[in-house]
Amino acid sequence: MKTNNAILGVMAGLAAGAVLGVLFAPDKGSNTRKKIGKKANDLKDNLKQGYDSTVSAIEKKYTELQDKYDFLSENIDDKINEGKSKIKEELAKI
Repeated sequence: MKTNNAILGVMAGLAAGAVLGVLFAPDKGSNTRKKIGKKANDLKDNLKQGYDSTVSAIEKKYTELQDKYDFLSENIDDKINEGKSKIKEELAKI
């Protein structure tokens, strides 16, 4: 999560720098507004991609953890049943 926050921070900083650069550049107002709009759309697209990749990574990790949990819970049930059987066998010997 720290890496994602750092990446988002860098992207936001770059976007803010680009917008400020466009604002202070000597150009007509209409051209400046178009450039700001384009930069805003680019930022929106980058943020959406970052969000989508983060959600995808979280979903993948959740699935992996769910699979591990299922595997472990099945193994625990098997071990408990084995232990019960061994105890019954030992009791039967006594």
